Amino acid sequence: MNTYKNVKILYEDNHLLVVLKPAGIPSQADKTGDNDMLTLLKAYIKEKYNKPGEVYLGLVHRLDRMTAGIMVFARTSKAASRLSKNIREGDFKKRYLAVVNGHMNVKDKDIMLENYLSKNEKTNMSYICSKRDGKLASLEYTVLNNFNMNGNAYSYIEIKLNTGRHHQIRVQFANIGHPLYGDIKYGKNVNSKGQDLALFAYSLIFYHPTKDEVMEFKILPDKKGIWSELKE
Repeated sequence: MNTYKNVKILYEDNHLLVVLKPAGIPSQADKTGDNDMLTLLKAYIKEKYNKPGEVYLGLVHRLDRMTAGIMVFARTSKAASRLSKNIREGDFKKRYLAVVNGHMNVKDKDIMLENYLSKNEKTNMSYICSKRDGKLASLEYTVLNNFNMNGNAYSYIEIKLNTGRHHQIRVQFANIGHPLYGDIKYGKNVNSKGQDLALFAYSLIFYHPTKDEVMEFKILPDKKGIWSELKE
């Protein structure tokens, strides 16, 4: 596992680049002008392989700026096309770990949440709305365990996304009264102001774009701070 400017490189070949995105870095350039994953990784390829001119790197999926976790980038247009096809056909499987405020029922396994969401471009926030005005947001979750820290109650949950809407996980769990740890945007009374958002894309499974091979990556967040009570 290599590291480039605080980005861990989990895997690379002629077609793929799989990395661990830190929290706080956008997936691609935005209006803030902050360093982004796509630009950083293009610089990494250019430097490592001494490539002249513009480096190609395809962004096939995204993680929100404040979400950490595993991402795959395409190093060729063929790989980008095939990975995008996998995503459309549901053969690209992402799972997340999250910490939510409050104790949830530890008997909850594979519980489905479905809502319709709409995005407000001015505030960069999504909200639950009617079917007529929004797009379907669907996920399944399992409660892993409850714990207490600094006098507050929390739960660890595992999440399987069925759709990829803007801020979907954050909105849907805030809606059922369990906003994510660190989420002051959607959590009205979170006990974690100033803390990193506790949302981590820990598992990614997809088909290699040129080989008859399933690629599977799994990495857990460092067991410190709010993640220290996570049971493997």
